[in-house]
Amino acid sequence: QLQLVESGGGLVQPGGSLRLSCAASGFASDYYTIGWFRQAPGKEREGVSCISGNGGSTNYADSVKGRFTISRDNAKNTVYLHMNSLKPEDTAIYYCAARLVFDKKALTPLQPGLYRYWGQGTQVTVSS
Repeated sequence: QLQLVESGGGLVQPGGSLRLSCAASGFASDYYTIGWFRQAPGKEREGVSCISGNGGSTNYADSVKGRFTISRDNAKNTVYLHMNSLKPEDTAIYYCAARLVFDKKALTPLQPGLYRYWGQGTQVTVSS
């Protein structure tokens, strides 16, 4: 059973930076894509970024392009989301999710229903 644990959230001022981590256990393989999603109060969960199993392909929501960077270290079974130039509208609970794939080069679209495994989430608050 694949398990995911997020960490790195917190309170940051507008314009600041945070790095979120998603540690995977129970399935030591790069045959899964990882997506980051977020959900703000009263809003639907939305896709933020995703990365292929081998780290060669990435995708970003328009709202975070140029500010967020996703990366992965398969030796550590960990995926990172580097968030720069944070805005108050980035405030949300951030979740990582995984989908097992046959092709480690494949990229799964940022649709929550396509991901089977989810972490518990980490709160990010951007406020002065």
